[in-house]
Amino acid sequence: MLAESRCTDKLEKWEFENSVPGSYLTECLGGKIMSRRTARELAFKLLFQLEIQKEDREVQIQSFLEDNDIAEKDRGYILDIVEGTAKRIDEIDKDISKYLKGWKIKRISKVDLSVLRLAMYEIMERNDIPENVSINEAIEIAKKYSGEESGAFVNGVLGRFVKARLVSDKANETE
Repeated sequence: MLAESRCTDKLEKWEFENSVPGSYLTECLGGKIMSRRTARELAFKLLFQLEIQKEDREVQIQSFLEDNDIAEKDRGYILDIVEGTAKRIDEIDKDISKYLKGWKIKRISKVDLSVLRLAMYEIMERNDIPENVSINEAIEIAKKYSGEESGAFVNGVLGRFVKARLVSDKANETE
């Protein structure tokens, strides 16, 4: 009970100060605490892996989570992105296709496709993440794993997607 109390106190202090946690706090939380950016990057890597290796999905997810020392909070975020994207894959891919200019979805690199899926899912479902954060993070991931021009490509697709959503939301408000 005393150890549990100390752990809770340290967690609250860490969340309040947003400092780098010590090893005791990490041990209390059952994994490595990471920034949302790092968790998002891991979610992207898992989405990409699942796009490339389509068999044994559950085994791959479990193996990925075990291979990376991930705290429960971050594990929840990663699983939400991966499972949520899988559930809405047809709708997400339809939206990606809709906002491509001069491209077919089958021609997009698997890296860019995984980044777009992640960002679109966040924009559609994660109200705790501002749209501009999802877009900016997607651009950075695309540039890091695919190249500068991919950042511009991802920005264009997501920009058109968000703009269309805003227009649709405004139209719905006036009805």
